[in-house]
Amino acid sequence: MNLEGKVAIVTGGANGIGRAISLALSEHGAKVVVNYNSSENLAVSLQDEIKELGNECLIVQANIGSLEQCNSLVEAAISHFGHVDILVNNAGITKDNLIMRMTEDDFDQVIETNLKGAWNMSKLVSRYMTKQRSGKIVNITSVSGLVGNAGQTNYSASKAGLVGLTMSLAKELAKRNINVNAIAPGFIETAMTGKLPEEVVSKYLENIPLSRLGEVKDIASTVLFLVSDYSKYITGQVIRVDGGLVMG
Repeated sequence: MNLEGKVAIVTGGANGIGRAISLALSEHGAKVVVNYNSSENLAVSLQDEIKELGNECLIVQANIGSLEQCNSLVEAAISHFGHVDILVNNAGITKDNLIMRMTEDDFDQVIETNLKGAWNMSKLVSRYMTKQRSGKIVNITSVSGLVGNAGQTNYSASKAGLVGLTMSLAKELAKRNINVNAIAPGFIETAMTGKLPEEVVSKYLENIPLSRLGEVKDIASTVLFLVSDYSKYITGQVIRVDGGLVMG
């Protein structure tokens, strides 16, 4: 899993799953560009942590729903490091509600960040990857995008869209030696899930064959595999990291 000399961009990379991914990539030698939107303090602390590991980290604020801001993010990465080898489209938001109560703005914001943001970043980064004839793109989707979830018509639609984006992009970029895959996390233990009532968590656990919540490092480890040489013959795939919650 040696990523020495590689440059990785991680969107939404300052906290939660994104933070674990950023740290894992850095620990294995990659120079990391951590994108954040509003979590500046977390981004700065992560940058300090990565520097303590003896590696380089650039933090860049950008709303990835904006193509213009994504362009500034990518140009900052290229200006600082000279190239980009890995893109992890991790940034995402939720605005859950039943469809009868969900506003149009709730729908648009989730689609703009979760789906269009990944499209924006993939469009811009692929320009450089195609020229160097190599690259790895990993999209963080969700099991909600595979089976749906009540109260998440916007989120599930955005994550299902990422699946289609992954497969289409994999076909477009394969001849340039660029691998594009997706990871579909299940119920992962984060600050967000930590706020859920115990009875809600227990109900989820009943449906997880491994009988435990996932950890952020479970996702980060899968990212490491997909951006390493061990996965060079894998593209267009969606890997479920969910303890067996969704099968088939």
